[in-house]
Amino acid sequence: MRLLAALCVLPLVLWGGDRPGEDVLEVTEWTVPWENSRPRDPYVAPDGRVWFVGQRADYVAVLDPESGEFRRYDLEEGTGPHNLIVDDEGFVWYAGNRNAHIGRLDPRTGEIEKFPMPDPEARDPHTLVFNAQGDIWFTLQGANRVGHLAARSGEVRLVEVPTPRARPYGIVVDRDGRPWLNLLGTNKLATVDPATLALREIEIPRAEARTRRIAVGQDGVVWYTDYAAGHLGRYDPATGEFREWLLPGGAGSRPYAMAMDDRGRLWVVETGAQPNRFVGFDPQTEEFFGITPIGSGGGTVRHMVFHAPTSTIWFGTDTNTIGRARIR
Repeated sequence: MRLLAALCVLPLVLWGGDRPGEDVLEVTEWTVPWENSRPRDPYVAPDGRVWFVGQRADYVAVLDPESGEFRRYDLEEGTGPHNLIVDDEGFVWYAGNRNAHIGRLDPRTGEIEKFPMPDPEARDPHTLVFNAQGDIWFTLQGANRVGHLAARSGEVRLVEVPTPRARPYGIVVDRDGRPWLNLLGTNKLATVDPATLALREIEIPRAEARTRRIAVGQDGVVWYTDYAAGHLGRYDPATGEFREWLLPGGAGSRPYAMAMDDRGRLWVVETGAQPNRFVGFDPQTEEFFGITPIGSGGGTVRHMVFHAPTSTIWFGTDTNTIGRARIR
């Protein structure tokens, strides 16, 4: 079933930082018309529309930022969609976090093809990401696995994480096609060899670190948010070196969502503060900049993506909005 709803926009222009000429964010939020549905993990399609899931209300939906129109596609009750991505042909792939499948929605017909997990213990597909071939790597937090879905054949392969209750969480793919992921339940990152499916864990020096989201630069350097102790971290696979910076909000800043822009700068949302706030970090200067609050408060911003053609970051909030942060 598809539903349409009117636009409700909270336009905000907020400047962060205190140095002249510093880049800032212009934040706009659209109120989602389905209350308390936890809209999250938006993704910009090739046509410019923005897709997202309603985790608490079992739907996939799309926002037209130009008109403000929303359209909803209902999923099977109990799906608990957690994340979605959109391929070059406009098909929407979502993670059925509560009923053990990845779904592919055809927006033109509303038809859904389901790809079930091949192992009954692989119950909770979590976060999806494409590789260069259009196949999907994904995490399964509770099942303690990493998965690969071949988009053409539908074959699903699973890799178990050796550390018990490691909670695979965020995931990205580097320029060589290698997935990198957070292991939220421990002080480790992990990577998988795409040819052999061999998984390697990398221990962060601080035992108390618990990382939630991850990014990889063009130089191959890995960045992560340490949700437990308020750090932005850097790991260089070439040297094995770790470096960390305490966020402006301190140990209680709860950095969660993270994205890297096309200049290699990191954007992190501190969720320990209300309202949640964006913080930029420039690896060249090793300085934080552009602290910008989210107008609706945010509740918790859990995931976000950078859209290079428009120089924007898209995010969802627990305050029932879809947000756009335009880098000025």
